[in-house]
Amino acid sequence: MSRPFTPMSATRRAQQNARLERRAQRFHELKRGLDPLEYFCKGTVLKRMMKCGKAACACHSDPDKRHGPYFELTYKANGKTVNVKLAPEAAPLYQAASLQYRRLKILLTRLEKLSQVILRYQAKQAQSQQRD
Repeated sequence: MSRPFTPMSATRRAQQNARLERRAQRFHELKRGLDPLEYFCKGTVLKRMMKCGKAACACHSDPDKRHGPYFELTYKANGKTVNVKLAPEAAPLYQAASLQYRRLKILLTRLEKLSQVILRYQAKQAQSQQRD
């Protein structure tokens, strides 16, 4: 059951406008956080120590004598795990890029939540203006 329409008091409207303005400011502050982002990529960089295929090799009996380190970028694509071998020199670049990706996701989530709140409020405002 819908509630009957009651006009909003000027004080309440001013308070809501002030809240909207603070959220809009926060949105623009967060949006400025996109500027310093560098190259990014989805995934995790793994450092692995591996056993070889020779049964007599010491790597099979002693974990400290395993071969490596070998670096891999692991990520999901189309529901499947993808592993990409990386050169040791490339590993720090991809590590930094994956950290940038995580920051971007957090920032986008925050921007989306603020956008939803602001859009809901703006939609209500448009409805009430149409009724007036």
